[in-house]
Amino acid sequence: MAEYREALVKQEERISYDENCPGCKIEKLKHSNPGIPFKHLFYVFVVCLSAALPISSLFPFLYFMIRDFHIAKTDEDIGYYVGFVGSAFMFGRFFTSVLWGMIADRYGRKPVVIFGTIAMVIFNTLFGLSTNFWMALSARFLLGSLCGILGPMRAYASEICRKEYQSLGMSIETLHFHTKKDEEHEEFCNSFETITYESDRKTFLQDSEETCPSSQQSLLKNWPLMSSIIVYCVFQLHDMAYSEIFPLWAVSPRSYGGLSYSSSDVGEVLAISGFGLLLFQLLGYPQMERTFGPVMLSRIGAVATIALLSSYPFIAMLSGVTLTLMINCASLLKNVLSVSITTGLFLLQNRAVMQRQRGAANGIAMSAMSLFKAIGPAGGGAIFSWAQKRRNASFLPGAHMVFFILNVVEVIALIMTFKPFLALPDDNIL
Repeated sequence: MAEYREALVKQEERISYDENCPGCKIEKLKHSNPGIPFKHLFYVFVVCLSAALPISSLFPFLYFMIRDFHIAKTDEDIGYYVGFVGSAFMFGRFFTSVLWGMIADRYGRKPVVIFGTIAMVIFNTLFGLSTNFWMALSARFLLGSLCGILGPMRAYASEICRKEYQSLGMSIETLHFHTKKDEEHEEFCNSFETITYESDRKTFLQDSEETCPSSQQSLLKNWPLMSSIIVYCVFQLHDMAYSEIFPLWAVSPRSYGGLSYSSSDVGEVLAISGFGLLLFQLLGYPQMERTFGPVMLSRIGAVATIALLSSYPFIAMLSGVTLTLMINCASLLKNVLSVSITTGLFLLQNRAVMQRQRGAANGIAMSAMSLFKAIGPAGGGAIFSWAQKRRNASFLPGAHMVFFILNVVEVIALIMTFKPFLALPDDNIL
């Protein structure tokens, strides 16, 4: 540790911070204030919340929206069309996420966030005013295409926190801009970041080829990055399909194996889950990540998810207060487990690359994840419609088949978290 501090002091004596550079301001803040940057994390929370709400807030009422469009011939077919509307957002984001990440790396995080926020307000409003299926589908697709917020904000969240607080930052703009004559500043910033992220090593390597190998090669050849993205995508496929299926299952009639809930009932369940999830992200996850590590925590979450989803068809047999208590507990636990899994994989992705590549790296992750998330609602809706037509089957009837297929996907993702598929960044220990 003494060697790191000595190297850092030498760098700071040789080069001063550029007060006009947003990246230098953040690095100076992290060095002078080793605590948690609550103010900056609050900004991250507000922006990410506004970006996340349009993604899944429609699911509680989408069943009734599609029904009122009168495009489905039977009640069993409603889930089929719901899946297409749910997929449209992610399909649009798939085409543009890498572009938004590259723009964020070149011009900064703030312009992308501002533009995405404006687009979100416009097209989310148009979706709410939709009068037919095709208008709703188009509005969701354009919303996904033009809202490139989450990737840059994830990069920002990892950059404003010292490594020991990155788990907190990821559970809730900063580029270095210098003129040509300030090339030494960029060298300093890279050295500073290397020291920060390598602070738990036994020796300090000053050779840039040894400390920053991934920054000199294509992101697509960075296997620690790409393997974590692929695993993350499979988990997200599962989570998005679940987000689609849960409200459909909850509002479907008891005779179909559902709960006969109204959209307001589903909204209450999701609101309770969301509040509990917020407390967990702020208070529980950082400590658990430090105790178990991101990979082990993801594995524990996957195993617990499989057991939990297996109980859902039996929860539907309950009624009254018992049903309300059990479904709220199950929904909260499912969301907590999902966040434990995905946040750990976010950490691995951002630790696998240097700052100059984080926007593009998160863009690749968002693009790949969006493709899988586009498959999730469409596939989930189709599977749900198919399962409702086989309610009297002798093997896995109705909802049993739906949750069984979700568990198969979760098992595949769990297997992929082990070696040799998942490769960890150099500073992570399994």
